[in-house]
Amino acid sequence: MKYTQITDPFGNLVLSALVASLPIIFIFWALIIKKMKGYKASLLTAIVALAVSIFAYGMPIGTALLSALYGAMYGFFPICWIIIGAVFLFNMTVRSGQFEVIRSFMASVTPDRRLQAILIAFSFGAFLEGATGFGAPIAISAAMLVGLGFQPIYAAGICLIANTAPVAFGAIGTPIIAAAKVSDIPAMAISQLVGRTLPVLSIVVPLYLVVLMTGFKRSVEVMPAILVSGITFAVFQWYSSNYLGPMLPDVVAGLASIIAMLLLLKCWKPQTCWRFNEEPPQTIDMSRKYTNLEIFRAWSPFIVMTIIVIAWGLPSVKDALNSIGHVKFHLPGMENSIIQANGSVLPIKPFELNFLSTPGSGLLLAGLISLPLLGLSFKSGLRIYLETLSQLRFPLITISSVVAFAFIANNSGMSITMAMALAATGFMFPFFSPILGWLGVFLTGSDTSSNALFCKLQYNSAEVIGVDPLVTVSANASGGVTGKMISPQSIAIGSAAVGLIGKEANLFRFTVKHSFIMLFVICVLTVLQAYVFKWIVPDYSTSEAVQTVSPGSAWTGYLILAGMVVLLSVVSAILISQNGKVKSVKQ
Repeated sequence: MKYTQITDPFGNLVLSALVASLPIIFIFWALIIKKMKGYKASLLTAIVALAVSIFAYGMPIGTALLSALYGAMYGFFPICWIIIGAVFLFNMTVRSGQFEVIRSFMASVTPDRRLQAILIAFSFGAFLEGATGFGAPIAISAAMLVGLGFQPIYAAGICLIANTAPVAFGAIGTPIIAAAKVSDIPAMAISQLVGRTLPVLSIVVPLYLVVLMTGFKRSVEVMPAILVSGITFAVFQWYSSNYLGPMLPDVVAGLASIIAMLLLLKCWKPQTCWRFNEEPPQTIDMSRKYTNLEIFRAWSPFIVMTIIVIAWGLPSVKDALNSIGHVKFHLPGMENSIIQANGSVLPIKPFELNFLSTPGSGLLLAGLISLPLLGLSFKSGLRIYLETLSQLRFPLITISSVVAFAFIANNSGMSITMAMALAATGFMFPFFSPILGWLGVFLTGSDTSSNALFCKLQYNSAEVIGVDPLVTVSANASGGVTGKMISPQSIAIGSAAVGLIGKEANLFRFTVKHSFIMLFVICVLTVLQAYVFKWIVPDYSTSEAVQTVSPGSAWTGYLILAGMVVLLSVVSAILISQNGKVKSVKQ
């Protein structure tokens, strides 16, 4: 049965937008007022969305349920699949005892919680965002901070806030590439303008984190580290995004910020060492000194992960892996079943089971390779993997439910209704443009999905009011990053990583104010770019878009994979041989 989308079911756009936003209002109410568990709130939100789509929008029950099923499937694969792989890798490091080495290394760099927050939540988290995205940086960084002695709520909260600056370039630039595909604006042009917007946040975020933890007075004591970390990250983020493209800004800027911090701390220390009043006593034995090789071994799972995931993010490698294993299929009854308001068929892509090329499979491979490097058996690895699945069972339900809601909203026309209400603001649309991106990320938990959802509308709306479409398309990506910290998916991931499962509402209340503050900053910057500082918008031609996003050759991918195998074999051989020497010495 075919369904024609309705974008204004009540003949009044404001009323229709209000009804369309009922699921969002409900989840805010459920998390903030009722303090409901995340998975329950998300499941009920999907049910509310189903009710609105069926009774207000007239969507057939079968089509609505299939939309929810498609979204839930996409929520599990690839999104949950990526998170499972990332948390599995971290749990392996903990179970093997190697996380104690990492803790000691970080503590030896600095025992100050302010500097550890900057180094791990901001710099290392940004590096992980560039390599993996999809919540993995939040899970890994927050868990590391808890291991170092941070209060769980602060560990998860500051990692969610710190994740703001790098999200637009996460997962090897996937959000920018998605925006380019949808809007027909070159990915390089979007990368350049986003890279001229987000560095403003990148400079401020380290200070923001420390002030949030300690207050401004205590922040002044570590101002050299705040400035070095933020400015270094911002400069390299700007340079990479403007001259290298959208794939490397987070990786390059994150590494540069880490190195700059380590070099600074070699020659400077704060006068006082700050810790939380309520934290347990320091349990790390500082008398134990680790060799460089031991430290390298402890970090080896993350090194292996980075090598693999960066390779997995290259189009040529994706082509090579997809040529080996890639299944596509349509859910029965979904193809060509939805007609858009303009009379054209809504293109519903087939569900892709790219079980080799998805980053989640790359993370699983990294875990398997890391088992012997960490001295773990494959039997132990299987046990840890099953424990990881049990640990994440409720967050998996949350994520799948939220994405199901997003697909219902998109397919029924609810998302378009909300977007049209914002676009109707005319001259003020550039101010509200980032709010669309924020809304999309809140709905889907992904800047990539938000860009895919709204960037075409951003383009068309900008043309109507006479603003360069690049401004509003880029604002969708930039505004979206501020919604990441309160997306139910991100809240679920952060809660799971630090042992706050069932207390997602507390974490939501911790971050929600900061989300709106940063969103307001992006809104103001977008207005200035649209009407005042027009020179900041790069020149571009839409004819470049096809060249920017063209896929690589599968044969090139095979060569890259071969090189990766050689590199990982060398690293593994060194570490395994060293493990054997250590065991023989102990015997």
